[in-house]
Amino acid sequence: MNKFPKPAGNNADKIKGVVLDFNFPILMSAGGQGGGGMVQLGFFALIFIIMYLLLIRPQRKKQKEHDLLIRSLKKGDRVVTSSGMFGTIFAIDDDRNLVVLKIGDNIKIEFLKSSIAARVEK
Repeated sequence: MNKFPKPAGNNADKIKGVVLDFNFPILMSAGGQGGGGMVQLGFFALIFIIMYLLLIRPQRKKQKEHDLLIRSLKKGDRVVTSSGMFGTIFAIDDDRNLVVLKIGDNIKIEFLKSSIAARVEK
């Protein structure tokens, strides 16, 4: 036997007792007037602008600052890598995009330039 009551009358919007009535006010046009598509387009444009201002723009600014740091590195600068290792730049190889960090008396390690996180005060 069917556990759900039969829909009364000719209600096409009821199936086995479940009402399929989805109302999304943001997607409906106001007052039944035309122009609902423009409202949706404006809404999505507003969302995109907010996402740009909150996420994309600050990330681009941070990337430009990091690129400026990488270009301005020179021998003798004290730096920290993205892995947290401190060292002094011993040599820079622009062709291979590498820096050689001196982290001890006789200890030198090669890193990618992009792995330099910041310049540290001496």
